[in-house]
Amino acid sequence: MIVGCGEWGFRNVPMQEHFRISERFGFRFLEFGIGGGQPGRLPEEPGEADVAEFRALGERYGINTPFCCLENDFTLAAEGEHEAMVAKVLGQLRSARSCGATHVRLFAGFTPAADMTEEIWSRLFSAFEGCERLCAELGMEISIETHGALEFRDDGSAVHINSVTTDRECLGRLLENLPSRVGFNYDPGNIKAVSPGDHRYCLDLLNDRINYCHLKDWHSRGGGWVACAIGDDDLDYGPVFERMKFDGVYLIEYEPLEDPEDGIQRSLDYLSRVAPGFTRC
Repeated sequence: MIVGCGEWGFRNVPMQEHFRISERFGFRFLEFGIGGGQPGRLPEEPGEADVAEFRALGERYGINTPFCCLENDFTLAAEGEHEAMVAKVLGQLRSARSCGATHVRLFAGFTPAADMTEEIWSRLFSAFEGCERLCAELGMEISIETHGALEFRDDGSAVHINSVTTDRECLGRLLENLPSRVGFNYDPGNIKAVSPGDHRYCLDLLNDRINYCHLKDWHSRGGGWVACAIGDDDLDYGPVFERMKFDGVYLIEYEPLEDPEDGIQRSLDYLSRVAPGFTRC
């Protein structure tokens, strides 16, 4: 089992810090992001200088960066907004490849599953077909993250609502209709936050299509959830790892901003108990 470092907990710190922290922990695989307005990511439209600087950091620290996160929503209700979103993503896919990415994390979207219409479904599938055609040309793979729709509360927690990538019936429709090369970024923590009593975490549906993986957990606060490290709450990753067919890099995605290094260390300590043979290279 190979373990790398996710990028979301670094979203407010300069890119070089991502590499420095990853090097300190001995990681040789690091996820990066493009767009979304986060200071710790490359800009929406990276220029040649941005790409060159990023790739130089990888060479300097000896860290591979094949995993790229983009911010998108292919379930927007307004057709014009949807078309603009698809155009943006197509451009960013080319930027991701220039940065050396082989896998690109996309979202399906954040419209609640109950609010999906046939028109939105049709546009969703068309968007992924277009993105997949380009990714095939560029030598990249798409990985759709399992992620619910979120409603944020005043106490800092988030209520997770079923989206098309957490609802079991919708996932079945995606698996049946998406291009066969489109895979999934499996995040069982996100699925737990939508359906905490279902310990299948949709792995029975997705096991053959996972080509990317985020490792995190959530703990409850009032009526919502707050992200935490694996091992901080009750998601038992041991049985999940035993059943997973995925043999790629598992990315620790510690989301809180206040203690990212402590959270990564707790995650590694937990992995040493449930997956003692893991490596970081």
